[in-house]
This record gives sequence, structure tokens and C-alpha cells, in this order.
Amino acid sequence: MHEDQRPHHGRPPTGPYSHDHPHDHPHDRTPYGHRPHRPSSHRRRGRGGVGRLGLAGAVTGAVGIAAVAAGIVLLRPDSGSGGPSSEPSVAGEGGSGVRIAAVPAPKAGPPLNVTTPEGYGYTLAAIRAGTDRQPLGATQAPPSGTTYAYADYVLTNSRRRPVLLDFPADLFMPKAGIPASARERCMPQAGIPDDMCTLPNHSKVTGRIGGAGPPIEDEGTTMVPPGASYVVRIASDLPVEDGVSSGDLRLYVWNARFTRDRKGIGLAFP
Repeated sequence: MHEDQRPHHGRPPTGPYSHDHPHDHPHDRTPYGHRPHRPSSHRRRGRGGVGRLGLAGAVTGAVGIAAVAAGIVLLRPDSGSGGPSSEPSVAGEGGSGVRIAAVPAPKAGPPLNVTTPEGYGYTLAAIRAGTDRQPLGATQAPPSGTTYAYADYVLTNSRRRPVLLDFPADLFMPKAGIPASARERCMPQAGIPDDMCTLPNHSKVTGRIGGAGPPIEDEGTTMVPPGASYVVRIASDLPVEDGVSSGDLRLYVWNARFTRDRKGIGLAFP
């Protein structure tokens, strides 16, 4: 993980709907004061009018309360009404809508289990490493005499619930194989041999292993379904010299999000 693989802070806690808030319904009360003296017949008619007005007000109030209650029922989320749902939807690759192809299980090295502070669990296993002028498709060609470094590994959600799509592994290469123009950008890390460093890079899911479901989008966060395994490719953003070989490249997990002692843990290739 490097510059554009900043650690995430987990899934957002809020849902698509806010809590229902009670609505106050004040009742109008007619103030009563002293009335001027009138003949008895007028007083009887006045009492009858007040009674009718009171009954009409009560009916109107009941109808108003019922209408408000009906409005609350209509505005409340109902998964069976065909309205919006909080169920996560299938996420396209990189948000582009391109689906990730299913691939057979590759040969991989021994697995490594890591856990984040939020309780997300991942299993990693290295597949291969190498160099390519376009390791992640059409990109700007590197200068003459240079190429890009990459590595593939298996990323598995080891939990029985969705976990954040994260990329724990980082790609390291020998300092001696870095062009002078990029040497200051190649960073060493604690617990990793001093002659190795990591260039700015980015990672991408390139395949779904077996019957694994694709990543899912849940409230704007990309998640990995329970038990799903993906092939991830990590590639350098800056070139290395042509002389760098697959045997020179290494995968390490070093970020404190995945290792408590902040020391690099290597992933062995098969």
C-alpha cells in the first residue's frame, strides 16, 4: 500500500434513512370570556351553536390527525413497497460499470492472515511478480530502457460478513534498479531489507476466483462479500530499469493497519 492506497476507516455507520422524528400536533383552544347578557332564547341558541362547533372541531381534528398519521406511514421506508432499499448493489470495477471476470484458482504461496482494528479479516497469498510496459492495461509508455514492476496476489475475505475492499500488500524492488530520476520517490520501510524500497503504486482487482461474487457497493463503500477471493494486481506508477527481474521483486505487508508492530511481513511466492 502506498500513496494512493491510504487506509480506510471502515464502513460509514449511517444508513440511507434517517430516524422517524415525532411531530407535534398542537390543538387550538377557543378562549372563553364574559359574554354580554342576552335573552334566554338567544342563550339556548348560543349553546347549541357552541356544541355544533365543538363537534365539528373534534371531527376536523380527528381527520387531521389521521391524515398526518397516514403521511407518516407513507413516508416511512417499506422494503415491500417497491421504494428505495438499503440492500447493497453490485459494484462495477473501479466504478466504471465493467464487471470483473471469474478466473480459476491460481497457484499461490503460503497464506498470511491479517486483521484490521475494525475487525476486518483478510487472507493473502502471493501468485507471481514481473515487469511489463503496460501491467494494468493502456497506460503511458515508460521511457526507453525502463518498464513497470507488478505483482499478483490472492485477496480473500476471511470473515462471514462483508469487509472493506482494501489492499494490504505493497510491492518492493531493489534500490539499485530504480532510475536516478525516481530514486527519491522509492521509500524504505521498517523490518524490510535496507536495499529494498517501494515506489508509488496502485492496486486493482483483476479477477474473481471460482464462484466468488463481485464487490458490492454499500452506502458508497466498496465491500468484499463473505468468503470471496479475488486476484489483485499491484503495479508501480513510476518505472524501474529493464534489468529488474521477477526474482528481484517482493510483496510485503507493513502498514500499521494490518501489522501491530509496524514491521514488514513478506509474502512468499509459490
